[in-house]
Amino acid sequence: MDRGISGLSSMATRPVLVELSEHIRLAHGLSVRFDSAGGVEIARRVREGAEADLLVLSDSALAELEKEGHILKGTTRPLWVSQVVAAVAEGTPVPALGSESDLRAALTSAKGIAYSTGPSGTALNDLITRLALDDMLCDRLVQVPPGVPAGSLLASGQADLAFQQHSELMDLPGVVVIGPLPGDTAISSTFSGGVLAASSQPSLAREVLALLGSDAASRAARTRGMRPPGD
Repeated sequence: MDRGISGLSSMATRPVLVELSEHIRLAHGLSVRFDSAGGVEIARRVREGAEADLLVLSDSALAELEKEGHILKGTTRPLWVSQVVAAVAEGTPVPALGSESDLRAALTSAKGIAYSTGPSGTALNDLITRLALDDMLCDRLVQVPPGVPAGSLLASGQADLAFQQHSELMDLPGVVVIGPLPGDTAISSTFSGGVLAASSQPSLAREVLALLGSDAASRAARTRGMRPPGD
């Protein structure tokens, strides 16, 4: 029996999945390999028939794919919650971010604002609209391509403020994470896992998915800027 499992995931969960895949290999003798890309790109691959056993994506994207029949019914489970954070380039002034007025000041003073595709980017655009800043900021918003860290535009000077999942910004060289958005402007995303209908090893895939939802996995997720649901 093949003891190898393949998975697809968004970039936000790649750091924790790399760590957990190694842990599962050492502790359980299972080979687990995830191919990560932008969430929009991964969803496209699944719809086009990509061969894999597991899928880890934002809760909303996974639910849509399950509705379309790409995920085995009853296998989806929430894994981790990630907050969107703001970041600036190292060596530049760090704006305050303790209140909504601080966030407004940071946004309106930025010459370029980088943000990602997927649910976090959509939520940021919705927030800017809710703050009635969309007309003012429309020419300053720069959306990075799927799979590209928004923080990369800080180093290149194309933006002086970036918003993305904490896990995608925390280890980027030359980037300083300010912190999550304040109060009721906070943006968080739940990432869930499910067994793909195309899996050739659904029972083993369920076993690996259970390991990804374990307490050990939750501890690893915290070090990568995520937390278990309900924590």
